[in-house]
Amino acid sequence: MPEKLLIGIDLDNTLACYDHLFYRTGLEQGLINEETPANKEQIRNSIRLLPNGEQIWTRLQAIVYGPRMCQATLFAGAPDFLKSCATNQLRALIVSHKTPTARLDGKVVDLRASAIVWLRQGGFFSELGVRPEDVFFETTRAKKIERIRTLGCTHFIDDLPEVFAAKSFPKEIRKFLFTPHSPQGVQSVLADVHPCRSWAEIHSLFFP
Repeated sequence: MPEKLLIGIDLDNTLACYDHLFYRTGLEQGLINEETPANKEQIRNSIRLLPNGEQIWTRLQAIVYGPRMCQATLFAGAPDFLKSCATNQLRALIVSHKTPTARLDGKVVDLRASAIVWLRQGGFFSELGVRPEDVFFETTRAKKIERIRTLGCTHFIDDLPEVFAAKSFPKEIRKFLFTPHSPQGVQSVLADVHPCRSWAEIHSLFFP
């Protein structure tokens, strides 16, 4: 392992887990039933089948990523990974594709402010070794990739294969695809992408 690593990490669905929050909020809103799996993608697919499903899903996202983001959980094992980075003097950055605001029932919700509150309450800036100035929000996927490039990340961890598949994604960066909902992992997404089913697995690769 090189002495100087600069590890970039995605935020939503990579560090922040929303599965049970989408499930609880969807139930409260009467959009799903108790038999619906507590899985964001399956909840999304179910809601999109409803009349005006896309609009309903957009509103639910505004609730979850806005005023209720404080109820999202941190994926198991992620705190240990970040603490190990700090202990080994490795810099960890958060680079997220997140729009600044969303409209919810006629009001403007600041999505980025909600994310910062979640990070602060989760101890990222106090216990987990991430500095506030090492959190970056970008309005598009292309700008996120450009930020990753200009920061000089040597490694990046994300849950979306589309990020790594983009032609603009730097080939020299080592890519780790977080796949917590794939029991067998992802066998072949891209030739140079390493799929990981858990943060414990990611931790073992960086700190054997």
